[in-house]
This record gives sequence, C-alpha cells and structure tokens, in this order.
Amino acid sequence: MKKKAWAVWKGGIKDGGGSISTETGVLKEAPYGFKARFENGPGTNPEELVGAAHAGCFSMALSLMLGNANLTPETIETHAEITLDKVGDGFAVTASHLTVKARVPGATAEKFQEIANMAKAGCPISKLFNAKITMDATLES
Repeated sequence: MKKKAWAVWKGGIKDGGGSISTETGVLKEAPYGFKARFENGPGTNPEELVGAAHAGCFSMALSLMLGNANLTPETIETHAEITLDKVGDGFAVTASHLTVKARVPGATAEKFQEIANMAKAGCPISKLFNAKITMDATLES
C-alpha cells in the first residue's frame, strides 16, 4: 500500500508559506508556515501532523490488538504531544508522548496496560521514528 501527500512552499523561511494536501482530499491546500510552527500562528505544521498520525495509528493498533484478545473498545481517545528540540545546528523531533483514555468492557487494568504497550511499540508510525528515509529530488526550471 502506498499513500501520497504533497507540499508546496513559496518564499523564504520566515516570510514564505506553503500548503499541504493529501490524495484523499482530507487536507487540500491546508496552509502551513513558520508562524504556525514556531509562533502559534494560523495553519498547521509538520509536528502537529505527525502527532495526529501517531495518535490515529496508535488508536487503530490498540483497537486491533484488543480485538485479538477478544476485547472490544467502546472508545479510545489518544493525544500525542510531539517535542521539537534544537539539536546542534538544526531541529529534531526528540519525543512523542501519548496520553490514552479508553473504555474497554471486560478488560483488566493489567491486560489493558500490556496491550497498550504492545500497540505503542507496534504501530507503524511509532516505527517510523527510526525509519530509513529515501528521496527522489528534481529541480525544475
């Protein structure tokens, strides 16, 4: 399976801006820029999108793993807090903290913790934080 998204950027880092879109159309030219990333300005930013992806991926993995244990969640609410730190001459995502609240009839606290830890380690976005990154780059004139 392959999913596509793209970004268009115009201008300098502080005075420019861009838009992010996805093939499904859920994001269609959603604005992003320096102020949204570093100054709480309008629009979105890459870390916010990574957080949404991590929270969504984890929730789906948890639901799957609970189902494999014959448990069906009524609700799973996951919040992800992504930390962007200055590292050396640049920036790096250094942490993702998940806060999860779930309603799972029949689950014990111990079993839920065990399955939640498995989902934290097993969701594809968790694994992405240590992914090999490849690129095809073309400069158009």
